[in-house]
Amino acid sequence: MFETNNLIIEEEEYPQPLHHIDTPFERATFGMGCFWGIDSLFGATQGVLRTRVGYTGGTTSNPIYKDLGDHTEVIEIHYDPKRITYNQLLELFWNNHEYGLCTKIKRQYASLIVYHTDEQKKIAEESLAYEREQRAPEHITTEILPCDIFYPAEDYHQKYRLQSHKELTQSLGMDSRLLQTSHVAARLNGYLVGVGGVAQYLKEAKNLGLTPEQQEYVRKFVEENEGGGLFC
Repeated sequence: MFETNNLIIEEEEYPQPLHHIDTPFERATFGMGCFWGIDSLFGATQGVLRTRVGYTGGTTSNPIYKDLGDHTEVIEIHYDPKRITYNQLLELFWNNHEYGLCTKIKRQYASLIVYHTDEQKKIAEESLAYEREQRAPEHITTEILPCDIFYPAEDYHQKYRLQSHKELTQSLGMDSRLLQTSHVAARLNGYLVGVGGVAQYLKEAKNLGLTPEQQEYVRKFVEENEGGGLFC
């Protein structure tokens, strides 16, 4: 049940939220500083199916936020390669660091590309070489590492912006599992802070299984926040 403007809407009257989507996907993993902002950035990017944030790149067993050891905050992205390419994801990677791309920073917020295939490694290395040339004399700090164990971050980090809208989150039936796997959660986590913009949101909203009231609630925030920056 979702309450807005003193109206109570029974969810069963409408299609269920689109949590699960069976589109074949590939993975991409990036560290770009704090992971709250980039979770929103990629979540509402066209062609992205799911996101989750976590820790990787280090040797410490079972890291947690308050004791990361030598791990880095990262986002794992499931994307449809027919709709968005790895190179396009890398373009977002290079141009949306909050900090750390050209500044030495603690390991937690390091600039990191984790590759999942030999092809991703090749593309990432070529992309890094190009960026170094374009940004000279600045020194890019980005590391490229092979895929290793991914440790999901604590629940309160997952879809952080969406979770700040408690009634909406509850009306979507979010739980610990869906915070990491839900398609609609990834999309709304970005749209609520303006990623993608109003036109893109309106084109997609009816396909996300939202009630009319949920659609309108989100639209107001997309409109209000469109064009704003993404910061933690």
